[in-house]
Amino acid sequence: MKNLQYKEIQAFVFRLWEREVTEEKISEKETELLEQWKTSVEKNLDKKNIIESREKVLFYLEPYFTPTAISHHPNIFKKYFFQAAAAIILLFTVGSFFIYHSFFKADVYYAESANRKVQLADGSVVILLPGSQLTVEKSFPQETRIVDLKGDAVFTVAKSKKHPFIVNADGFSTKVLGTVFKITQTGNNKTVDLYEGKVAVSYVGAPVAFLKPHQKWTNFGVARTTAVISYEKEKTSRKTVPSLVSLSFNDVMLKEVTEVLQKNYSISIIYPKEFAEKKITADFTGGSTDENIEALAFILGLEVRKEKQAYILN
Repeated sequence: MKNLQYKEIQAFVFRLWEREVTEEKISEKETELLEQWKTSVEKNLDKKNIIESREKVLFYLEPYFTPTAISHHPNIFKKYFFQAAAAIILLFTVGSFFIYHSFFKADVYYAESANRKVQLADGSVVILLPGSQLTVEKSFPQETRIVDLKGDAVFTVAKSKKHPFIVNADGFSTKVLGTVFKITQTGNNKTVDLYEGKVAVSYVGAPVAFLKPHQKWTNFGVARTTAVISYEKEKTSRKTVPSLVSLSFNDVMLKEVTEVLQKNYSISIIYPKEFAEKKITADFTGGSTDENIEALAFILGLEVRKEKQAYILN
């Protein structure tokens, strides 16, 4: 039974339903298959799933069992009303698993040891990298196209000005109208690389960042931190060189702030040890290295002295 496909399950359930309505006898083999099915699937279906399925089925069936509906179709509804009611009970008991999985449970796609290509209903294409998982609700696509991602993936989103496409990842989300981008999640380190179009990246505790092509959003592995890095080619060497477009921290410990600044500016920052866990909020967008370190010292109430590539705060 565990290898039974959903289409086969659908046919099986509704064949049983039809026999219940027409009062045909269910064969011993069908009864045996039914019991096997119930045993194998009910242990994987919790009460919440069953209740949800029943409520939704009743909602859609309700118009057919109103006095008005029955009076309009006396020959059908009056003759088979009780048989249909019995069939619905049968469907509830043996079909909850099918209903939940076919109409309500989200589709989940895994990429195990190799990349996996997923074609979405709106025409968007997702390339899942090994170890990644994509979850797509049965209602996709709606006014807003939303998917959930664990791990890394490259998205080629079908263009739609009226229907934004949102990828919810671990602690951040990426919103687009139609573009090509890559999301990478390695531990606490989160990045979004944009190849075409525009995206808006929302991260908990940080301002929304807007990306242009050949730009990357990252949190540098630090909570409530957001940065945008631009990759442009030098005119002389034609090499791609990264440059920090924006950088902001929201209630982040000084030791984490200085680690990010040191790495991106290739400098050394020395400060009193007692300030290491002091939390600061700062936006270093647009300033030079000297100006940003001066701003950091001002926030801490310290003076700054520069010695070659080292900044000493005291």
